[in-house]
Amino acid sequence: MHIAVIGLGEAGSRYATALAAAGHETTGFAPGPAATPGGVHRVADLADAVRDAEMVLLLTPASASVRLATQARPALAPGTCWADLTAASPATMTAAAEAFADAPVSFADVAILGTVPLTGARTAVVASGPGGPAVARVLQGLGAPVELLPSPAGAAAARKLLRSVLMKPLALVICEAVGAAHAAGCEEWMREQITDQLGADGPVMIDRFLTGTRQHAERRAAEMRATVGYLDSLGVPSEMSSASEQALLRLTRRNPAVPPCADAASTRTRESSAADARDQ
Repeated sequence: MHIAVIGLGEAGSRYATALAAAGHETTGFAPGPAATPGGVHRVADLADAVRDAEMVLLLTPASASVRLATQARPALAPGTCWADLTAASPATMTAAAEAFADAPVSFADVAILGTVPLTGARTAVVASGPGGPAVARVLQGLGAPVELLPSPAGAAAARKLLRSVLMKPLALVICEAVGAAHAAGCEEWMREQITDQLGADGPVMIDRFLTGTRQHAERRAAEMRATVGYLDSLGVPSEMSSASEQALLRLTRRNPAVPPCADAASTRTRESSAADARDQ
């Protein structure tokens, strides 16, 4: 299958690489600077990327969802599946789907429910909208668990925001706990406490939370802003989600660039490397 991947950042590059490795003809386009994944044919224009594609995976910031759908629509062939994998709000996902309302294009709202840098294209997703079954077949072929919702576009996005109510505050709490323990001289003890709660994957998740929270603070703040808006629409209190948005915004303004929680992770990495060198 000829598949176009729009956005070749941290997630998009991994999906593009996996698609090419699975034998799909893969075309890539990135609105901004990004490296070209191996096996991917890179083009410089959005229309050129999608013109002959049977499926398009959109992996850009959510703020670009509607704009890119509108811009790409004239170049899409009849029968193309447009799959939006951004962290857009349900309202934005619905608006993106409406860009194809009278076009022979099937739209899929696809919510990524995990950490792509850790599990790549095998990360679990939820999909809704008319294009859901088509994109499910492709992603399942890459090893991803896919939950199909018999619902319009926007339903999968809602599930992602509901999950964010849990995951983003959890990441921030772990960052704060490890940063505090690092300052108190008992970081390893705190990591053990957290691992006892998270289970076998705890050590990997802790390091990912420590590095990824700061690295993606701006994008995650926008996701939590959308989450708060969605909870408001449900009439549900959102104090914790609102606090998480503010904490993430604080990280985007922090100077120096690396926060104490990431300092702790860096120290741990340096200490582990030194220990490995001694062992050798």
